[in-house]
Amino acid sequence: MISTVVNALTVDVEEYYHAGIYREGIGRTCACGLESRVEASVERVLRLFSDHEVRATFFVLGEVARAAPALVRKIAGEGHELASHGDRHELVSAQRPDEFRQDVRRAKATVEDLSGRSVLGYRAANFSIGRNETWAYDVLLEEGFRYDSSVYPILHDRYGDREAPRFPHAVRANGHGSLLEFPIGTTRVWGMNLPIGGGGYFRLLPVGLSRHGIRRVNRREGRPVMFFFHPWELDPEQPRPWMPWRNRVRHYVGMEREEAKLGTLLRSCRFTTAREVLGLEG
Repeated sequence: MISTVVNALTVDVEEYYHAGIYREGIGRTCACGLESRVEASVERVLRLFSDHEVRATFFVLGEVARAAPALVRKIAGEGHELASHGDRHELVSAQRPDEFRQDVRRAKATVEDLSGRSVLGYRAANFSIGRNETWAYDVLLEEGFRYDSSVYPILHDRYGDREAPRFPHAVRANGHGSLLEFPIGTTRVWGMNLPIGGGGYFRLLPVGLSRHGIRRVNRREGRPVMFFFHPWELDPEQPRPWMPWRNRVRHYVGMEREEAKLGTLLRSCRFTTAREVLGLEG
């Protein structure tokens, strides 16, 4: 029997070449000459969600929204929540506070203007709000955001804070409201946080691990799980330039099975938008 707890289903809307492991693998951040594939990938995601009658939150990059405005409107038109993934997929840790403010302000305005919907949520590129970037919470709150989802409470070589709280909690408050942090999902086993919130772990490992972990959190702890993936993870036909084997494995392996695994998960657990799970209005 499926738990009564409803989890947050989220999508980071970016191109395959925005992924940090891809940029590192090809040795450059410039997208010059690289084929855009995000529209077809997101269309595939929308069909999957429609087939399973589920709504999700789409964290959209500002530059992707400007390049594909009709896609933003279609996401909104199908009843999904629109949130912000920043403007250019730059690490928060690589920006000054004033640069970060300009980035999130432009991205938020872009998505809101195109969709006519308010944007309440933000997710940093590569989960790059760490202990040294907590100043970013003040900026987000001042710019009108109500929640953030940029923390992964695990031990990882590129991001993560294994000591961070595992469930939604307030990180900032002022006279206008509060900012909630909704971390990526983990389950607690043998004193460790194990990743069950999607991304590369979901693509590389058997679907049963994530399914069991989410159900375990829902039933034993009575709490929702934040789950995420990228549209490019459903696109095995994307370009495959040379890159070191470790980058190739982490970026490409499992794409052929991703859509079927997502379908299995959507049939096994309950999901909706992050905004609805948090009970936010506006």
